[in-house]
Amino acid sequence: MKNVSRRAFLKTLGAAGGLTLSATKLLAETASDLPRVLILGDSISVGYTPVVKQMLEGKAVVSRPAENCQGTKLGIQRIDQWIGTEPWAVIHFNFGLHDLKHVDPVTGINSNKPDDPHQSDLKQYEANLKIIVERLKATGSKLIFATSTPYPDLPEGPYRKAEDVLKYNEVARKIMKKNKIQINDLYSAVLPDLATLQLPSNVHFKPEGSRFLAQKVTAVISAVLPS
Repeated sequence: MKNVSRRAFLKTLGAAGGLTLSATKLLAETASDLPRVLILGDSISVGYTPVVKQMLEGKAVVSRPAENCQGTKLGIQRIDQWIGTEPWAVIHFNFGLHDLKHVDPVTGINSNKPDDPHQSDLKQYEANLKIIVERLKATGSKLIFATSTPYPDLPEGPYRKAEDVLKYNEVARKIMKKNKIQINDLYSAVLPDLATLQLPSNVHFKPEGSRFLAQKVTAVISAVLPS
């Protein structure tokens, strides 16, 4: 092998470094040109968002708030903060699982008592969700609403009846239909394999469940991304 002088070696290394910096700059510029996607939702979306980011790498920049978006009560308080000032090509959003849980009527803390009220009853959920939808429509972004995922009757944690998610999803469906907003029916998608994909007696999902949901979310987002 031919010997290489130290000077020549340093020159080669410097050239390589220059290429690396150029490549890094190019990647940053490319990322800035990609469509921006915002995911809003509770801990179910917290579970699938990292996988969606991986699946859409190179196609879109995917973000979500650095917090659990919880229910519509928090949503109407934080929606402007979550949206920010930069434009979004697509906003994929969901609210419901926190609204339908039961809470202490005085403290608002999660309750396992069936006689305690929902965080937001159906009427309040509808009113809150309408406010959120109007704010999201004002962004001009492509909007996609995800139905709340199913769970076994009376899972661990705050009191939740399995039938309630159907009622809340139906209210949401009517709002989305009226506003011509696309629906990503995660409820129906995951229901057939719920026992396999979801943690036992829980609203949350196993890693394979989050990946399954991420595939469904990625598919609907990919279909509407600007070319």
